Amino acid sequence: MEVLSPTSPAAKTPPARAAAPIAPFGANAPAIKLPLAFILTGVLALLTGVTALVLRPATLSAYHYNQYVIALTHLFVLGWICTIVMGAMYQLVPVALETKLYSEKLALCQFAFHVVGFSGMVCMFWTWNMKSVGHFGSVFAVGIVLFVYNIARTLLRVPNWNVVATAVTAALGWLTFTIIAGLSLAATKCAYALADSDGPATAPKHFLETISGFVGRFDPIGAMHAHAHLGVVGCFTLLIIGISYKLIPMFTLSEVQSRRRAALSVALLNLGLAGAFVTILLRSPWKLAFAAMLVAAVAIYGWELAAILRARKRRALDWGIRYFLTAVGFLLPLSLLALVLSWPALPLTPFTGQLENLYGFLGLVGVITFAMIGMLYKIVPFLVWFGRYSREIGRKKVPALADLYSPRLQAVGYWAYLAGVTATSAGIIAAREIPVRAGCALLLLSVLTFLLNVISMLTHFIKPRIEPLAISSVTTPKLA
Repeated sequence: MEVLSPTSPAAKTPPARAAAPIAPFGANAPAIKLPLAFILTGVLALLTGVTALVLRPATLSAYHYNQYVIALTHLFVLGWICTIVMGAMYQLVPVALETKLYSEKLALCQFAFHVVGFSGMVCMFWTWNMKSVGHFGSVFAVGIVLFVYNIARTLLRVPNWNVVATAVTAALGWLTFTIIAGLSLAATKCAYALADSDGPATAPKHFLETISGFVGRFDPIGAMHAHAHLGVVGCFTLLIIGISYKLIPMFTLSEVQSRRRAALSVALLNLGLAGAFVTILLRSPWKLAFAAMLVAAVAIYGWELAAILRARKRRALDWGIRYFLTAVGFLLPLSLLALVLSWPALPLTPFTGQLENLYGFLGLVGVITFAMIGMLYKIVPFLVWFGRYSREIGRKKVPALADLYSPRLQAVGYWAYLAGVTATSAGIIAAREIPVRAGCALLLLSVLTFLLNVISMLTHFIKPRIEPLAISSVTTPKLA
């Protein structure tokens, strides 16, 4: 089936058959139930996490090494961010790299392991039952193995390798390493009573005791920080940067201006993370050098992103792109914080402890979450429109993508989110619960506006807005 551009002459004439929408859909896209299952689960996890922060502001206003902070961090990272990333990758990787997903059935199976695993881990962290964290972590790890295998087999089919494929491949490696590191950390928190006689459980216990002894040699906070950087930088930040080299040009009608710059940003990010992991784990003064390398990678990415935007044909930036670009802007204060916290002689005081809290908050909420909401405002309308209306093109009048959601709610959500990040950041630095709670309440308001827009989109499955087609025109979807 031919794909018509909304601006092409052919799009103005009723076609003999329906025109397919532009990316992120096409012959390679999986069934929409797959990414939607992950996206809806992730949004519910986000709503739960932000609500918990409103009810328990001390999570951010006090030092971060306690069970409740660790539980909520894993809810955000595994329940919200990781779930959305998986759903988006199942949708976007096949389309962006012009190939088909290896197995949709395997992805649905992985979804079950993922939900059981992260839900159990969060609950067990909350009660600090570390043995059960390890059990549910193993279930989660099975899901990760299935996910990595599925995407890896998909990547083997890629006809044209590019910087996006490189970033996705590297992110899969860092994700695998993150899970191994996390399970190893959980092992150090458990005691293992070995049986005197040989039995089926003896060998695994010996193995876990060996892992626990090895990892236990490292400083616990340094090991936790190194583990966090593996996941947040190695998987999520790398994916956001890599995938945006495809999506931002697509949604703004532009193109990558320097493939060399794009490749260099991804390469430096990988090299910097490898060095940062080792130096953070060992508490080496060299961590400042690798932090500077990561900042350089982000700066080169910003340089290339600005060049892409200057060359765009679509001058107006909709709210989804504004969300994403504002999130990228938060990389500036985050980078400055990274350099400060990497300073070798920096003492651990109550104030620097709060700076560490702020660093984690800006990374997870200010950058990654804000960017993902912006991209979901681009992806979810396409999912809904394609699933409900694509077959009606050329036969009936259907809504435009912009008719599926409320721009007013998007605007309210955007400004509420900005205000929420600002107020919460101030409360974290001051170590005061009231501004943290106020800021998180604004974040909750923003998340609720996003949820309302998602519900509005999903109602089109229940009550489609279809009218008879006028003879003189035909509706084709435009890139929102």
